[in-house]
Amino acid sequence: MLALSVVIITFNEEANIARCLAALGDIADEVLVVDSFSTDATVDICRQHGARVVQNAFAGYVEQKNFATDQAHFDHVLQLDADEVLTDELRQSIREAKQNWQHAAYSLARLTNYCGNWVRNGGWYPDRKLRLYDRRLGRWEGLLLHEHYEVRLGQSTGQLHGDALHYSYHSIAQHVSQLNKFTSITAQELALRGKTRVTWFHLVLKPLWKFVHGYVFRLGFLDGFAGLSIAVISALGVFLKFAKLKTRTQDAPTP
Repeated sequence: MLALSVVIITFNEEANIARCLAALGDIADEVLVVDSFSTDATVDICRQHGARVVQNAFAGYVEQKNFATDQAHFDHVLQLDADEVLTDELRQSIREAKQNWQHAAYSLARLTNYCGNWVRNGGWYPDRKLRLYDRRLGRWEGLLLHEHYEVRLGQSTGQLHGDALHYSYHSIAQHVSQLNKFTSITAQELALRGKTRVTWFHLVLKPLWKFVHGYVFRLGFLDGFAGLSIAVISALGVFLKFAKLKTRTQDAPTP
């Protein structure tokens, strides 16, 4: 059976990290936490659970995850976020992959807990991400946000069975606060890509479509108040992203 490094990046995750580490079971041959100089008890908790901790200043999600991957002792890596927890079924699927590795990378499904509710609709489930991989056959890619693991051309990917439980937002206020932060970053990313034209289509119709698509066509209404909150805030996020891009473009100095 091949050896596996579980890699987690953290910053002030004392509320989540113990739950994440406790759920690893026996799948990890090494647990590596790359921390961005947390000011809470994150590092102490990680060391109490036997994790190796490396401190590295945060320069972006892509850079930090590639750095963490490179620091692992083993070539086969499972990358997790601190707010994710492996289920029994997913752990067993990872053990089977270790015994019979067939692909460059494997995706896992995430089941998200939103303000105490498990969300299965609205496009939030299964939310598959490539997280188990042979680091020799791919890299983390992206600009400022929405990082993703990408395997080399010609390499195959597989799917793991079972869910990673994702404990996301514990309140509406936290969701809105995070949305404000991420839409600013996304607007900056769009500007870097040269996408600076913003019209009423972007400011009105795209947010409206985001709501209708998630709440109606992706059955978000089946998740009750959580589904409604997600749909409304997601639509707001689309508006904010383009509104910030528009004001960013208007405020740019002229040559």
